[in-house]
Amino acid sequence: MGIGEQGQQMHPLGEPSMGCKYTGPDPSESPMSRYDRKQPTRNHRSNPCCLCWCCCCSCSWNEDRNRRRRLSRDTKLETVPHCEVCSKPSSEEIYSWSHSFEKLMKNPAGRNVFREFLRTEYSEENMLFWLACEELKKDNSKNSTEEKARMIYEDYISILSPKEVSLDSRVREVINRKMQEPSTHTFDDAQLQIYTLMHRDSYPRFLNSGIYKSLLQNISRSSSEL
Repeated sequence: MGIGEQGQQMHPLGEPSMGCKYTGPDPSESPMSRYDRKQPTRNHRSNPCCLCWCCCCSCSWNEDRNRRRRLSRDTKLETVPHCEVCSKPSSEEIYSWSHSFEKLMKNPAGRNVFREFLRTEYSEENMLFWLACEELKKDNSKNSTEEKARMIYEDYISILSPKEVSLDSRVREVINRKMQEPSTHTFDDAQLQIYTLMHRDSYPRFLNSGIYKSLLQNISRSSSEL
């Protein structure tokens, strides 16, 4: 819908757009229709089986469930893997996750396990957004950066997206201003806010979850058998 047809166009916060301020995707177009139009046809390939012990990856016995999950959470960003390739963590690493959220988030295996937990709470988009921001920071091409920033906006910031993350109005305003000239640090404030949310809200529940406790039990069982 053009600006001339209905007066002022609205940006994601519901306020009038002024000048060249970024307003996000066209409200008349659904996120899925944009995805179908822009996303090239591709075949999903399973990652190497790295976390069979926590059901994070695509083992043959688990392929149907994982296929349904992939279809339900596809994003526009190829750089966000469905399961990060990693080696099996040591017992010391698994224990360290209960002492430090930072260590959990710095470890690929830890992120996979935590992401599996977030999926059970229907908040996996928080981890997906955080990973997308990390990938954006690695980009060194202006054109690529702008495209990735726009995709991150449509996937996780736009109120039209089913994967919208929870951000306060101040951070959203900052993003809208920065989207006029996207950079690798456009979403820094938002990434920090989501990181803090996962740390304060999801992390304590993760430590008491069956997913993490089962890992600790497996470690204890393995140690007793030595």
